[in-house]
This record gives sequence, C-alpha cells and structure tokens, in this order.
Amino acid sequence: MSKIKRFESGARMSQAVRHGDTIYLAGQVGTGTTVTEQATSALAEVERLLDLTGGSKSSILQVTVWLADMKDFAEMNAVYDAWVDPEHKPTRAAGEAKLATPDYLVEFIVTAARN
Repeated sequence: MSKIKRFESGARMSQAVRHGDTIYLAGQVGTGTTVTEQATSALAEVERLLDLTGGSKSSILQVTVWLADMKDFAEMNAVYDAWVDPEHKPTRAAGEAKLATPDYLVEFIVTAARN
C-alpha cells in the first residue's frame, strides 16, 4: 500500500495530500476583489503547495478551474497563460459554479506528479 501524507491539515480538510507519487491539492482561492487579483494569488498558493509536497508547475497533470461567472474566462486565462509552464501544459477543464462565498470569483483544483 502506498503511503499517504497529508499537508496543512485543519479541522475539515488538508490543503494537500500526497499518495505515492501523486499530489492532490484542495481547491485554491485567492485574495483581492478582481478575477486577476484572485487568480494571481491562488496560483501563487498552488505553486507554494506544490513546492511543499515535492511537485512543481512542470509536474502538474490536471487543473480544474471554477469561475463564479464565465464572463471572467478571458481575464482568468490571461493570468493562467502567463503562469503555466509553456513546456509542460497540463490537461484543463473550466466551468461556472457557485463558489463557497460570493466573494470568491475563481478557484483552481490541481493534481500533480511528484518530481
């Protein structure tokens, strides 16, 4: 059985879980009042958690993006396109959903391989 390691666990969840060589991140939301601000800070947190768990942007396998409103798709993409490793683009899906609070405009859920 592969060892499971949990990172930054709280009362309800862990921010990241590593099972064998696969890393699963909890949905990451950012701070700020615009999609650009929130996406930028959320992706910085994704990068921090990947570093903590032994991954990196180049080891991302899949990203799921949830937007509170699809009208913000292009704005989110501008931030994401500047952030993602152009040589190691993961699979990605994006959709619209009600997020945990009305203040959240974008959320990223990431699965990655351990480096």
